[in-house]
This record gives sequence, C-alpha cells and structure tokens, in this order.
Amino acid sequence: MLMIRLQRFGKNNRSMFRVVLVLKTRSTVTGKVIENLGSIDPIKHTFSINKESILKRIDEGAQLSDRIHNMLVQEKIIQAKKINVLPKKTIPKKEVPESATTNSTETTITQDTIQKTTATTEETVPTV
Repeated sequence: MLMIRLQRFGKNNRSMFRVVLVLKTRSTVTGKVIENLGSIDPIKHTFSINKESILKRIDEGAQLSDRIHNMLVQEKIIQAKKINVLPKKTIPKKEVPESATTNSTETTITQDTIQKTTATTEETVPTV
C-alpha cells in the first residue's frame, strides 16, 4: 500500500520536510522513496508541491498521512474536513453555549424544590 507522508531532513534545529510517496509497511525501516512530491520549510514558511502528481497518486489509491491531509485541505487542493492530529490522549475542547452557562430558571426551581422538601420533612417528623 502506498502512502504520502512527510520525511524529515536537514540539520539540528533546522529541519525541513519532503513530501514523499513510500510503501506504508517498510518506509521507516528502509527509507526508500518511490517519488518525491514536494518540500516544506517550516522556518521560512514555504510549501512547494507537485499538485498534479499528488492528485494522480490519490486517484491511484495512495493514502495520505493526517498532516499531509490537513496541509492539502488548507491549500485547497482537496475538498474535505481537517483531521484532528492531536495525541489520542487529548480530547478536543467543546464550545459551551452561553445559554447553558447562565440559566437562572434552573436555580429558582432548585431553590423551590429544596423549600418544599424541607417543609415536608418538618411535617412528617413527630414531636414528643
């Protein structure tokens, strides 16, 4: 199975990445690259890829890594939603609507219920 992913190269503290097409099962062991599809320089913020070649390989059945997928979505090369690439232990935060945080009717209902329960417990306790 083919996969399009990033391959790191460069010096210490001066990393650059190649966008490469590799075999998914043996790519990290051997480091063999089938095709170089582009490069990314995170320090200079440059992103150069061969769009036609990437689209051709996707049509042939190559899978995208999550980071490459998000980059292609950001550059509007493919139409899809971004994938969450946070570590699996981290849960994405959900936005809380304002109406759920300030709900005064719930507090009054709770206070009424408390008053009713205290009144009924006073009536049921026998006095000697």
